[in-house]
Amino acid sequence: MTYDAVLFDCDGVLAEMPDRETMVEAMRRTHERFELSAPPENVVADFFRGNLSSITERCRAAGIERDTFCAEAAREAIRAQFSEIRSGLRSLYDDVAAIRELERPLGVVSDNHPRVLSFLLRRFDLRDRFETVHGCLFTPSGLERRKPDPHNIEAAMEDLGAETALYVGDRSVDVEAADNAGIDSALLQRTGRFASETGVSPTFEVSTLWELDDVLRTETEA
Repeated sequence: MTYDAVLFDCDGVLAEMPDRETMVEAMRRTHERFELSAPPENVVADFFRGNLSSITERCRAAGIERDTFCAEAAREAIRAQFSEIRSGLRSLYDDVAAIRELERPLGVVSDNHPRVLSFLLRRFDLRDRFETVHGCLFTPSGLERRKPDPHNIEAAMEDLGAETALYVGDRSVDVEAADNAGIDSALLQRTGRFASETGVSPTFEVSTLWELDDVLRTETEA
């Protein structure tokens, strides 16, 4: 198959993941604003996985307006990530240089906040390399569109006028999102082996972004 475009996840693919403790601390500050006790790790995970039903239930139990809580959590998460990037604690992977060799339209589709994506790509002089960038607002409607929902992949393809695309991600949910959008996936395995959580297997498996050039030269069955 010839791909009209290549789409990339960001965290774990282009850039290092946000530090877990940094994000826990951001959520702790959010809880303090609402005079709540420090959140257990599963509460932090529920928010950043976009578990809207869990977030809604916790806000209801605490007598907090859900949208207000999400807005405050978003501000803290964005601020924490900006600080990480500015301080050099979070950077690009070395093999991101490989994307400069890809001669086709490129886009970013990530579950991170659009402001973080924009800041990160500008910081590392990559924004002009991508013709479209889609992230997820940390609002109830934005969280509902997190992967494996294909909405943002489909929106990116529409932006690029692409009928076919390859989505490059590093998690099972990326593979599932690509499958839900009806496109192929390349699973980037920097460490370890892939274990599908959904029964959906990636079209390709690569250990570095440098292997994408070979993938794009490979003819696969439709």
